[in-house]
Amino acid sequence: MGVVRSFELKMEEKKSKISYFSANITPIISVSLVLLLLGIVAMLGIAANSLTDYVKENIGFDVVMKNDASQQEIDALKQMWTKAPYVASVKYISKEDALQSWEKETGENLMEVIGVNPLSSEFEVRVKPQYVSVDSLNRIEYALSQNKSIDSVKMHKDVVEKINSNVNSVVLVLGAVLVLLVIISFVLINNTVRLAVYSRRFIIYTMKLVGATPGFIRRPFVLTNVVNGLIASLVAMAMLCGLMYYVVEVNYDYANLIEMKHIVMVCVGLMVVGVMMCALAALLAANRFISLNYDELYTK
Repeated sequence: MGVVRSFELKMEEKKSKISYFSANITPIISVSLVLLLLGIVAMLGIAANSLTDYVKENIGFDVVMKNDASQQEIDALKQMWTKAPYVASVKYISKEDALQSWEKETGENLMEVIGVNPLSSEFEVRVKPQYVSVDSLNRIEYALSQNKSIDSVKMHKDVVEKINSNVNSVVLVLGAVLVLLVIISFVLINNTVRLAVYSRRFIIYTMKLVGATPGFIRRPFVLTNVVNGLIASLVAMAMLCGLMYYVVEVNYDYANLIEMKHIVMVCVGLMVVGVMMCALAALLAANRFISLNYDELYTK
């Protein structure tokens, strides 16, 4: 009989360990998958922002100089744009350089055809991303129009307006998706944690009967789920980094869109969100079952 009883105790202990493992591994897997989705959306947002900045950095305007513009006036413009806060880069193209470019592109020698160089010298100015807006370009254009040595200013306002419109739409969509995903994530995490607490509702009631305070009852549930949230966030971070590594291996150009500091920020954010959501869900679930009486344990 002693051998049989010992065997039964070992089996019960083994079942208890399996049950405890299952009760914790399920929430961890669920939370890690939810956090992975949040991380992917965050990475897409960062990549979209980096791509937008890259496109904007290649947008600017062309300034065509008058034929009688002196070298002193040209040097003054160069110096002004060197100090201007809105300028990312500036390139001066002389009449001779413009003529050489024309000959390379068309194969025609204008000097032989018409005897003079009809092209004008010009500046190609690229503005910083934060100044790529129609209002900013209008103010810059007005200021340049007062310069007597400038013949014309070619602003690409239609392109800027279209880019900003598309960027605003993308930001709005990604923001809405992120908010919706956060809400859905909390609901899923809350349900997962609630089921784990529900399986221990009779233990909670027993603890109440022996005089345990609500804070004492809540503590193990909150601490357990904080640990689960931390583990789930680490799992999500590992999967996200693995996914990023795969994407970069497929196309290395994507590495320029997301820097290491962005990956670190997202990983830290996932850890904070995972721990906070699990802790809050455990707190709400524990409070719910602490407030139930014996009969309600079977109906709620």
